[in-house]
Amino acid sequence: MALLRSLSAQRTAISLVYGRNSSKSSNSVAVAACRSFHQRGTRSTSTVGEGAASESTRGVNGARFLHSGERPLQASAVVQPELVSGETVKRSTKQESSQERNPSPAGSPQRDPLDVSFNDPIAAFKSKTTGELIRAYLVYMICSSEKLVEHNMTLMKLARNLLGQKLFVLLMKSSFYGHFVAGENRHTIVPALERLRSFGVKPILDYSVEEDITQEEAEKREVESSVSSAGDKKEEGSMPQYHVDKSFADRRYKVSSARTYFYLNEATCERNMEIFIKCLEAVSGATFGTGITAIKLTALGRPQLLLQLSEVIMRTRKYMEDMVGGQGNVLTHHKTIKDLEKYYATLGDNKDVKEFLNNVTSDKEGILHLFPWSGIVDEDSQLSDTFRVPDPQTGQMRRLISQIPPKEEEMFRNMIRRLNTIVKAAADLDVRIMVDAEQTYFQPAISRITLEMMRKYNKDKAIVFNTYQCYLRETFREVNTDLEQAKRQNFYFGAKLVRGAYMDQERDRAKSLGYPDPVNPTFEATTEMYHKTLSECLRRIKLMKDCDDDARKIGIMVASHNEDTVRFAIQQMKEIGISPEDKVICFGQLLGMCDYITFPLGQAGYSAYKYIPYGPVEEVLPYLSRRAQENKGVLKKIKKEKRLLLSEIRRRLMRGQLFYKPKGNYVPI
Repeated sequence: MALLRSLSAQRTAISLVYGRNSSKSSNSVAVAACRSFHQRGTRSTSTVGEGAASESTRGVNGARFLHSGERPLQASAVVQPELVSGETVKRSTKQESSQERNPSPAGSPQRDPLDVSFNDPIAAFKSKTTGELIRAYLVYMICSSEKLVEHNMTLMKLARNLLGQKLFVLLMKSSFYGHFVAGENRHTIVPALERLRSFGVKPILDYSVEEDITQEEAEKREVESSVSSAGDKKEEGSMPQYHVDKSFADRRYKVSSARTYFYLNEATCERNMEIFIKCLEAVSGATFGTGITAIKLTALGRPQLLLQLSEVIMRTRKYMEDMVGGQGNVLTHHKTIKDLEKYYATLGDNKDVKEFLNNVTSDKEGILHLFPWSGIVDEDSQLSDTFRVPDPQTGQMRRLISQIPPKEEEMFRNMIRRLNTIVKAAADLDVRIMVDAEQTYFQPAISRITLEMMRKYNKDKAIVFNTYQCYLRETFREVNTDLEQAKRQNFYFGAKLVRGAYMDQERDRAKSLGYPDPVNPTFEATTEMYHKTLSECLRRIKLMKDCDDDARKIGIMVASHNEDTVRFAIQQMKEIGISPEDKVICFGQLLGMCDYITFPLGQAGYSAYKYIPYGPVEEVLPYLSRRAQENKGVLKKIKKEKRLLLSEIRRRLMRGQLFYKPKGNYVPI
């Protein structure tokens, strides 16, 4: 009887249901804000959560439901839930049972109230079979054992040798692989994507194959590919963090959650480009324009070029600081061409200085960039010739980048060509691209190139998204500057906010090489940075709404497994009047982790994504090893997920639902 009382208590959930705060600022405040806000040009209906074609014409009429068998839904039948602010709704056991057995009638996509405590096991796992729940529970039990996790890669290789190929693959599909990976190729993952969709969740695809190379091989490759054939020249003004160091050449060191690419040759980069395009095709074919593909720039070219370009960007900032004072990006100094002319006035009628000033990117509000980045992303500029600035004392042009040999200049153009090819394919297929963040010594170049791809391709909708790691001290300033650039150059801004993946490695490297630690000092400081950055994005979105501008020019993914951060985002949306239907905020978590967050969000009508890895069993073992390591580091989250899993398994067994078949009638927003 005690067990029955316990189960009954677990099933009686209290759902805090947020509604839209439709109130807006007073007219006078809104008008004043609009006058100060830079007006955009073209309007668009595209967003974070949908493609060029609207959900009503593609995602609804074209939707396929793997389990439910309903006829196609009509666009007019897509109804969003009317939520009441601050109201609490008690769901009885009888109501829950009725909801499970009798989904919404065909023609009306189902929407559930959201329990923002994320303690509802039915909402969390209604998309899973009972066998999948038992598998998930066993996987988390194993992840709770530090010794098993510490030696997981060794144990998997031992099992492969003992069992042979076929039995080992069967074991993996019945355990870790089956839980964390969607399938072996873009065809076998389609049923998993369709089932996710029928429960209101969309995919971010990632082909998670990695080379299983030794530390020695990784270090060798990284050192060779991070040093120019002209040598690693540390000239006057060079910055140590943007030069390779053998001690940290294996970029997998103290990294548990990010895939790592090591450069081998240009042919490998071409293959990576083709794989990314296949991911785009898989997303396009199975998600009706709502999917995303994740890519990494280190997969597409020689890391040396990203190091050199990152150093150029930081030296450019230093150049501006030395000339005009202050700190930060060139854009933040609010200087004009005339201001620069005054700084160079003592140099006389200097032809090189005049040519330099002609190439500066500016608008009526001031200088955006000292260099013509459009030539860089259009593959028609030489790096060595582009990044030259006048010496304020002599007037002579000096390089901010070492002389790059012609072969390496060609490699850089190949990297940009590959990225252009991928983004063009994404635009043609109506799929979004998320460029992952990487180490801070690569990130200035990655962000700069990604922003230029946004400027080039995000003219009518958000195709390209950048990733910002909120454990970094400079994240808020960087996001603010990039938002300002998007506003002034009139393109759609897309951002994924994450906490970050390289903290321990970054701290150790900074200490060893003698440069300032780029990471926030505490977890609380990182959370504050995340919330502050998200709040600024939401503030700008609201300002655009109040100005009757297109609020979808800013699209944000809250990519977090921290339920406090997810609650914060939902609360902020409510307080400033941003609804899920505005389609400017979405949420994302990894497949096999935090289902108790993702699925209730999707089923309540929020834009929710799962990060979906796929690839052959043998070739994703390094990925599986990282997932086990990451779960070991978040035992508190595992504890909650295990509790919810066990509660739902018991409930199904008590009600004779051992062979429960998931049936979803949800349409992703």
